[in-house]
Amino acid sequence: MPFELKHVFASLPQMERGVAKVIGGDPKGNNFLYTNGKCVVIRNIEDHSQFVNCIRFSPDGSRLVTAGADGQIFVYDGTTGERVSSLGGEKAHKGGIYALSWSPDSSQLISASGDKTVKLWDVGAGTAVTTFNMGSDVSDQQLGCLWQNNHLLSISLSGYINYLDKNNPDRPIRTIKGHTKSIQCLTVHKGDGRSYIYSGSHDGHINILTYVISLTPASHYWDAETGENDSFSGKGHSNQVSKMQVDEANDLVTCSMDDTLRYTSLSKKEYSASDVVKMDSQPKSVSVSGGFTLAVCIGQLVLLKDKKKVFTLDNLGYEAEVGVIHPGGTTAAVGGNDGKVHLYSIQGNTLKDEGKTLENKGSITDMAYSSDGAYLAVIDDKKVATAYSVADGYSVKNEFYGHHAKPVSLAWSPDNEHFATGGMDMMVYIWTVGDADTRIKLPDAHRLHHVSSLAWIDAHTLVTTSHDATVKQWTIKY
Repeated sequence: MPFELKHVFASLPQMERGVAKVIGGDPKGNNFLYTNGKCVVIRNIEDHSQFVNCIRFSPDGSRLVTAGADGQIFVYDGTTGERVSSLGGEKAHKGGIYALSWSPDSSQLISASGDKTVKLWDVGAGTAVTTFNMGSDVSDQQLGCLWQNNHLLSISLSGYINYLDKNNPDRPIRTIKGHTKSIQCLTVHKGDGRSYIYSGSHDGHINILTYVISLTPASHYWDAETGENDSFSGKGHSNQVSKMQVDEANDLVTCSMDDTLRYTSLSKKEYSASDVVKMDSQPKSVSVSGGFTLAVCIGQLVLLKDKKKVFTLDNLGYEAEVGVIHPGGTTAAVGGNDGKVHLYSIQGNTLKDEGKTLENKGSITDMAYSSDGAYLAVIDDKKVATAYSVADGYSVKNEFYGHHAKPVSLAWSPDNEHFATGGMDMMVYIWTVGDADTRIKLPDAHRLHHVSSLAWIDAHTLVTTSHDATVKQWTIKY
């Protein structure tokens, strides 16, 4: 049999004896499969000049529509399969059509196209009732659509979901934004009575999420009840956002694989070309405290103040992986692949190596000071978490074991008594500083990929993210 079905482009959930239903289409050309309830039939559509991307029966089964890469939509009799008409004359769209969806009463349908428009059609008249213009950028191409009860939705190439407005076709009622690539980092910042969650992904995109307890939708933002959110306007990082923190000036400080640090005002929510610091080598980590920013880059440490470099330390003798500044702003701790935490004092605008190191079991993957500065927690690639008591000269307070694979992220609870770690084993542990045997385990926190970052909203609410491009919120009960 020469026919080969590789992908299913359309399917219907129910079968009715004697009524034709589409099973699937051939991605190479114009063949599609349908069944009349007794047998499967291979049918060839010769009307399209290019690939058929979508086939949909009307809800009442009376009509079948096809859409192709040639920008055409054809209507067929649902029983005989004979062509009835075409929509929009010679071409329904100026670009390829990727999706179709019928109205519940089978009288209208919507189509999504690469020409960055969605069209609402009167099938009987064969004409477009409304054209929704979704933008001019490449990412505004429309790849999917859905007519669900009274709601018209489309999906952009950017991954955004648009709620279309028949009365205002150039402005969606609502747009649900989010990450389409793996999320690398996140942080939480409180302001205006809300907790704002910022997350950065592999493609340089930064998303803003707002956590509110009330059921009232927070305009332009995501919350736990409505899923609304926003992102910064303008041009931001061009590559992976690796780390982020919020400084005392309410700027989101981010470092990226595009070899830059960015300071973005949280009040303006707009990228600024003047607040970009070009680094000599790729930054891996960023930490802020006491008016300083510490950037750990490949082969060097960089201290910044007032968004400018004030000190650079080269020839470290080890490869630095992550760095944090003590809340007091007087000490910088830098973890290396040599399994040591190196302590530096901040004197004026310089870093001075104090010659003191903290021995760990393996290469340091992440670390953080508690907000009160009493403890430094460190995780390494030997699956060990270690808490050091700062006041006692960085003596070991406790060691914690539990991860089955390398832990890569760490965050302190606001209560300064617990900290969370996430690892390549897709698990999250919440540890108690004073008791290594008291712990809370969240198995398979992200089933599709490892936990890449964590942050606390409050002492009982933890946020995690992953390379699965999701952000999850957890309620922790001790």
